[in-house]
Amino acid sequence: MHVIGTAGHVDHGKSTLVQALTGINPDRLREEQEREMTIDLGFAWLTLPNGESVGIVDVPGHRDFIENMLAGVGGIDAALFVIAADEGVMPQTREHLAILDLLQIPGGVVALTKVDLIDDPDWLELVQADVAEALQNSVLDGAPIIPVSARTGQGLQELVLALQDVLARTPPRPDRGRPRLWIDRVFTIGGFGTVITGTLVDGHLEVGQEVEILPRGLRARIRGLQTHKTRIERAVPGSRVAINLSGVAKQDLARGDLVTVPGWLRPTARIDVHLDYLPDAPFPLKHNVQVKFFCGSAETVARVRLLGAETLAPGESGWAQLELDDPLPLVRGDRFIIRFPSPAVTVGGGAVVDPNPGRKHRRFRPEVIARLGTLARGSPAEILLQTLERGGPMIVRELLEAFGVGEAAQEALTELLSLGDAMILDSASDLSPVRLVASRGWWSTTVRRMQDDLGAYHARYPLRPGMGREELRSTLRLDSRLFNGLMARAVAEGVVVDEGATVRLPGHEIRFTPEQQRAVDDLLARFRAAPYATPSVKEAAALVGEEVLGVLISRGDLVQVSPEVLFLRATYEEMVARIRAHIRQHGSITLAQVRDLFQTSRKYAQALLEHLDSVGITRRVGDERVLVEK
Repeated sequence: MHVIGTAGHVDHGKSTLVQALTGINPDRLREEQEREMTIDLGFAWLTLPNGESVGIVDVPGHRDFIENMLAGVGGIDAALFVIAADEGVMPQTREHLAILDLLQIPGGVVALTKVDLIDDPDWLELVQADVAEALQNSVLDGAPIIPVSARTGQGLQELVLALQDVLARTPPRPDRGRPRLWIDRVFTIGGFGTVITGTLVDGHLEVGQEVEILPRGLRARIRGLQTHKTRIERAVPGSRVAINLSGVAKQDLARGDLVTVPGWLRPTARIDVHLDYLPDAPFPLKHNVQVKFFCGSAETVARVRLLGAETLAPGESGWAQLELDDPLPLVRGDRFIIRFPSPAVTVGGGAVVDPNPGRKHRRFRPEVIARLGTLARGSPAEILLQTLERGGPMIVRELLEAFGVGEAAQEALTELLSLGDAMILDSASDLSPVRLVASRGWWSTTVRRMQDDLGAYHARYPLRPGMGREELRSTLRLDSRLFNGLMARAVAEGVVVDEGATVRLPGHEIRFTPEQQRAVDDLLARFRAAPYATPSVKEAAALVGEEVLGVLISRGDLVQVSPEVLFLRATYEEMVARIRAHIRQHGSITLAQVRDLFQTSRKYAQALLEHLDSVGITRRVGDERVLVEK
């Protein structure tokens, strides 16, 4: 799943465009609707032509509400960058673009709105050229520019298709089993209690799961989950999620808190960062200056300690240590924004390199700068994990060769396996060179696809024991080696049940409808009434249906001894026992004797004896049958 965020100058039509695309007015506050101006974050969703449902975060464009804007854009996968055709590039257009750059938003689409107000084609062409120039050397450089009108509907379909194309090139967020959700709204619903919303990254959440709210250190439990107002049991990375929490009250929580699973993340008040200072910053960045710090939906005041320079001139980058007034739960790689409190302007941002450096660094120390450079490139384990996430599962030997065979590579892989960030894809646990290894993200995504495919199959064919192995492999588009490794691991962890020819979910059971059960009861009653002269296969199928009859045979209620003859399981076992006893007493048995033994017809006696021959219980000698010696 993906999330789109709007961006652009005030009154350029962001909210109006979102409403035209989705039918949802993202301006939920009365003041917003009265002033016709977005003040806080708004939310909507859109179903793309390919069927994907994407969330939309609508942010304010007015300079007075930039900080509200920052609370909404941190978790987006693409930007819907809005520029009004009658005004063109404006101050907040440039500031929002700089923020998208600093946060390294993967890409987006430019909507040139209000084109219905433009009568002069030359003006529109001029504005498009001006917009393209403004986007140069930014994350939106080369992004499609779509002229649209929310009032007339012009260009809306083209805009949706362009968004779909951008998101199709954006890989899904990996599931590393460490979910994080920055809270952007907290409210209550009568009869349900506390509800929070946000964009989920890094992992998944499930109903009934215990969670921790940081930096407050509160524990709660998930009572319910929704995405786009639809109840779900499991929320996946990259989705907009509403969580109904038990164990905490609304007043206990606030925007900027983070929801995660307990035991792995702790808040920090000191972080090492790589800082990019914007070219249009009003003056150089001095050592020890105070700034406002924004990450996710959180904000606090921070003091900037420059580590390798006296000052940073506009347009320069450098290493810094930030001391936060309020501890925040950050991880390596988190993107952040800094602003001056006065004048209130965005001046820079960057990435967290070390979220827990522990001590205050001395400035101008070469070893400190070298260490930060190494951390920015990533530890051996992180580089190895990136290789796995980029290339998919690999044989251990090939993975280590791609990294550079050596003790460091072996140690890095062992570290990933011990942390659960990578796993061996078969039932064996040894780390031999021929084992398949996969990232936790690939495993979680593929298992989720497998569960979804099996669940859909069970819903479509409720009377079938499971999905064929080869059909499942083909659906997942995996080669045989990878599929077999996946299945071995999935079976070992109880994700699926492998029954040889078929695969099913652990909770799948064949259940007849009340009407089917009545037909089955009637059929079995006929079998009990005439146990040795039973309804034929054709007659039984006519009574209950071929698929139901197949279930009765596959689970052993009925035994099929020929294309036309069926017996109840108990009747069949009784007949076999009596035939064995007769042969042991008399040495052999004939077809006529079997017919007389059960007072049945030649058809049933012959079918049963030929069946016993085929399964190795008896052997024909002339016109007689004898027992097969074991």
